[in-house]
Amino acid sequence: MMRYVWTVCFVLSLASASWAEDSIPAIRRILPPLGMEIDAKTKTELTTRLEQLQKQLETVENNPLSIDAEIYLKAVSLALRNGEFYKPKDVNVARAALDSAEQRIAQIDAGKPEWTTADGLLVRGYRSTIDDSPQPYGLHIPADLDLSKPVPLYVWLHGRGDKETDLYFIHGRQRSKGYVAPDDAITLHPFGRQCIGFKSAGEIDILDAIEDVKQRYAIDPDRIVLMGFSMGGAGVWHVGAHYADHWVAMSPGAGFAETARYQKLKPENYPPSYTQKLWGCYDVPDYVRNLFNLPVIAYSGEIDKQIQAAQVMEAAYAAEGRTLPHLIGPQTAHKYEPETLKVLLAKMKEFRDAGLNRTPTEVSLQTQTLRYRHMHWVEALRLEEHWRDSRIDAQVAWPDSVTLTTKNIAALALHLQKIPTGFVVEIDGQKLNVETAPADDAPLSLVKQDGEWTFAAPAADAEQLAKLPGLQGPIDDVFLEPFMVVVPREKSTNARLQQWLEFEIAHFDDRWQALFRGKPRWKYDDQVTPADIAKYHLIAWGTPQTNRLIRDSLEKLPLTWDEKQVTLGGRQFSADVHVPLMIYPNPLNPQKYLVLNSGPTFREADDSSNSRQNPQLPDWAIIDITTPPNGSTPGKVAAADFFDEVWQVKPTKEAE
Repeated sequence: MMRYVWTVCFVLSLASASWAEDSIPAIRRILPPLGMEIDAKTKTELTTRLEQLQKQLETVENNPLSIDAEIYLKAVSLALRNGEFYKPKDVNVARAALDSAEQRIAQIDAGKPEWTTADGLLVRGYRSTIDDSPQPYGLHIPADLDLSKPVPLYVWLHGRGDKETDLYFIHGRQRSKGYVAPDDAITLHPFGRQCIGFKSAGEIDILDAIEDVKQRYAIDPDRIVLMGFSMGGAGVWHVGAHYADHWVAMSPGAGFAETARYQKLKPENYPPSYTQKLWGCYDVPDYVRNLFNLPVIAYSGEIDKQIQAAQVMEAAYAAEGRTLPHLIGPQTAHKYEPETLKVLLAKMKEFRDAGLNRTPTEVSLQTQTLRYRHMHWVEALRLEEHWRDSRIDAQVAWPDSVTLTTKNIAALALHLQKIPTGFVVEIDGQKLNVETAPADDAPLSLVKQDGEWTFAAPAADAEQLAKLPGLQGPIDDVFLEPFMVVVPREKSTNARLQQWLEFEIAHFDDRWQALFRGKPRWKYDDQVTPADIAKYHLIAWGTPQTNRLIRDSLEKLPLTWDEKQVTLGGRQFSADVHVPLMIYPNPLNPQKYLVLNSGPTFREADDSSNSRQNPQLPDWAIIDITTPPNGSTPGKVAAADFFDEVWQVKPTKEAE
């Protein structure tokens, strides 16, 4: 438990150096908004009790159930740290959370954790591997549900709540069933890291919460339904499309499905081309064919402006020759119309009871990035070029053949069981015969070279990097997996650069704790161990002169950087006022990322709408720090682009 306190102190000590007289203006936090001041006596009361319970928790922290108490302490800790009290009575919500933590700690200590067998509404938690933070989730368990056998699971994604931090999410989940609470299934309410549109670490929270529930209750993995409304509807659209083979059925309600049209952007107001390409990370029309793998029913209120999301997706379906089932609540605004909801839930139950077919004869995979590469028994291993429409459509005629058509795919794998000798693979009109059957668990891999497909796994060359699944960028991709932040113990002799570094490091820490509801792992550069390099993506702040991790990696990075110049792709920038931001396979462990000088690239200006909380910078950027950081950028973007498919700088083109 003391790790959380240590993180705060660590960053504060780093940022305590003297600042220049023209210090960088503070950036106003949007999410969660700053609350009211609570009186000193109450703050002391809550802080003192929190510290006492943190010490009590340490006595049972080796018990895996301790996480179910820790979520309450984290909720109060962040409320105190971030000023998340919005009404006078909210202090009683904090007191109640501390009461719950104390009760659970006592029950763990006594060996009688009553909540583990409780029904009704309850809150539990898990520890995120991304940043080791405790993350809460809500459950509804019907009183008469037979938990001795696997039961269906409904995953409900909540709407936007600017003030619905851990404290109020937990409070609400202990008191309200919400729209969906079937009496023959468990309903899971993921927190999703509160208000980031169930993107980034928020989408991983959904998957992790499901896995945690599976560990604690008998869940039928073939009967998991995904539903949500408003921001939750938007989450269902993109999480459903990215991970379509996880769900037996899905139903997005309202929300949004992309960025430009929802934001009513005109082309003359579009962001740089690299940011437009990055819309392809979460714009659901770019993944529409994935939705053909499962039953989907959209819901909208007839007079709800967020009907736009379903209309956009109706057009995307129509462009592929399909029709999107769409239930509309008559004369209904931004809510479910009761009778229409009954029809919707009946259809979801029908799909649920039929169960998930894990070996369908037809599979469609559509993506723009290898982050989202897998669908049932089809997997993309390499793309010809990232951020272009990429497709695999497969149809198997068992046990004789499989027919595939592809677009922008350079390598793929088929995870079919017991492929016989003589099995025919017809791919893009080319026929190949399987002469030697693969082992039962081995995939059948194909690679395209010079327009011809052959049976082979992608070449593994230790000296030749390639964009691979989980190692494809952009910068923000690092925040979906376990990472460690590495800061320099030494300070730069460049006062302007040192000021920028201190500001951006503190900004990243504050934003991760306030918006992403977690706590980064931190180490100084001289504390990083071989085990850290093996286990984590590393986010290194500083310069080759101040951070030994950057210095030790520089020779194998696609840039040169000394005290005078930063050179990348033949372009030169003055090092006294320019800082490189970058994601790249770590030269010290190419199975993990090394990120230079960047936190999440969407910033406070993007928090006004969850549809804008997308990656804003590509694989690399050069930042001119004569323009101070603000709510939109870390400075002026002097240059930015994606690396090519072998992690090399693309030829120089017009500056963004």
